[in-house]
Amino acid sequence: MIAGTVNANLEATVPLVVVGTRSRRQQVEAVIDTGFTGYLTLPPSIIATLQLTWLGREQGILADGSVDNFDVYRGAVIWDGQPRAIEVEAVNAEPLVGMTLLERHSLRIDVVSGGTVSINSLP
Repeated sequence: MIAGTVNANLEATVPLVVVGTRSRRQQVEAVIDTGFTGYLTLPPSIIATLQLTWLGREQGILADGSVDNFDVYRGAVIWDGQPRAIEVEAVNAEPLVGMTLLERHSLRIDVVSGGTVSINSLP
């Protein structure tokens, strides 16, 4: 199980350890974004610190309907106690967990400030 909390802005957050090249690691607090279909977004500064491997550029549709291009990197997270290879999109904003990272998991959120967030794998 992955456990997190709901912050004062009523955002569901989870702590994640992101793994880069040469086993570099950094813990981040990521907001769960059910409108984001990718794995994870990170600020470019964290991507540079972890020295993630650049894969290319992809187009994405933003919440306002506009289209933008994003640099995509190969990385990993410690997910439910195990390393998991993922794609990371560079975005100048707080880290976001997307629906592809949540695939085959259940998500439960107690939506009050300080509420619990739990992510459990599905059979």
